[in-house]
Amino acid sequence: MTTVYKAVGLSVLLATAVNTFAQKGPVDVWLTDPVNNVFFQQQTQQPAFAKKAAGQTTITVDDGPKYQKIDGFGWALTGGSAGHLQQMSPAARTALLKDLFTADANHIGGSYIRLSIGASDLDEKVFSYNDLPAGQVDTLMQRFDLGHDRVAVIPIVKEILAIYPRIKIMGSPWSPPVWMKTNGDARGGSLKPEYYSAYARYFVRYILAMKAEGINIDAITVQNEPLHPGNTPSLLMLAPDQATFIKDHLGPAFKRAGIKTKIIIYDHNADKPEYPITILNDPEAKKYIDGSAFHLYGGKIEALSQVHEAHPDKNLYFTEQWVGAPGNMKKDIAEHVRNLIIGASRNWSRTVIEWNLSSNPQLKPHTDRGGCDRCLGAVTIDKDSVKQNPAYYIIAHAGKFVRPGSVRIASNIPGTFPNVAFKNPQGKTVLIVLNDGKESASFDVEFKKKTFTATLNPGAMATYVW
Repeated sequence: MTTVYKAVGLSVLLATAVNTFAQKGPVDVWLTDPVNNVFFQQQTQQPAFAKKAAGQTTITVDDGPKYQKIDGFGWALTGGSAGHLQQMSPAARTALLKDLFTADANHIGGSYIRLSIGASDLDEKVFSYNDLPAGQVDTLMQRFDLGHDRVAVIPIVKEILAIYPRIKIMGSPWSPPVWMKTNGDARGGSLKPEYYSAYARYFVRYILAMKAEGINIDAITVQNEPLHPGNTPSLLMLAPDQATFIKDHLGPAFKRAGIKTKIIIYDHNADKPEYPITILNDPEAKKYIDGSAFHLYGGKIEALSQVHEAHPDKNLYFTEQWVGAPGNMKKDIAEHVRNLIIGASRNWSRTVIEWNLSSNPQLKPHTDRGGCDRCLGAVTIDKDSVKQNPAYYIIAHAGKFVRPGSVRIASNIPGTFPNVAFKNPQGKTVLIVLNDGKESASFDVEFKKKTFTATLNPGAMATYVW
């Protein structure tokens, strides 16, 4: 059951804590227990480190081994999401954005957003930045214009930057301009080889145009879901074609323009790790590539480690997973925390990005011919009323404490307690634990030869910070 609040004032109704500990101590605990209607609530009772363990299931945290750095946790800011935010009153919108993108007080600390380059399937209409009458082309990008993004996306991004200037921003295209495509349609088709250089110039113009607006694009993915040409918009881009585009066109174009924006490949499901591995096996393409991005609508999250093992010098990112309407707090939160917050992080990902930031009660807008009509935002916005959905709490459990620059550290997974641990830039240790079993259970957390004891109900999760 979600909580509902008016964005002005952010008065959130919190349920009574159910997770108790024997004694007070220095460990802060934030609990989600959907069965008992507890959602990301700070606990007043705290566990205390002691010298001896209780002799039960033990999670051992070790800050000696260091793994990947964290870039952030957040959501996709689609055109639809930006439109919902723009329709709020200024005071309500500011209050909501502060809740989402600051980590003080009870705010949840989102630190990463993903934008669509041109339209995604959660826009009210299909558009690119260089739409032309039939039969015309513009290979030099003389008619490039951010156009529709100026209506809501750019103003909302500027508001977010005013609240959290350090936020990282990724851009991902769903389709090139249709005149570059083999089928002349926003849906499906492939990029014509004769327009590879023009499309590279399109990326350059996008990054420079956004910079002129005061928006730094930290990274781009070459193509959203390149093996799914059935969406609107979409593009089929096979691995050999993506490699050629990068090594012969996009990489050199970025270099000539002095652009430092990261180039990230694949951006699709974990069932095809051979796609990014094939591209990274090409040294001429690899030299321009920062890393690979994944979704989890197919495959297993461990595939990210397969790519890491093949190319340990390249980064990994988790860039999209949806929650289907109407949402199931118990199922969706546990599933995403298990597979993404814990699973993606334990398999080398520097980000977890949920799809998407907001929806309205009608789950609009979306495109036709494949646009998502069931995608539930992290929040549902109805005028100035805001309802928190699963993806709000999923990101909260990591985003508030695992700030950009945090480093994953070692921890074991005993029994039914999947978990992940980090050291954040403030020097604090953060441990996120899910009880994936069917019974309430206690466990010990051991750190530097001292332990504390905690209890979680089935399906409950907690973030422990010390």
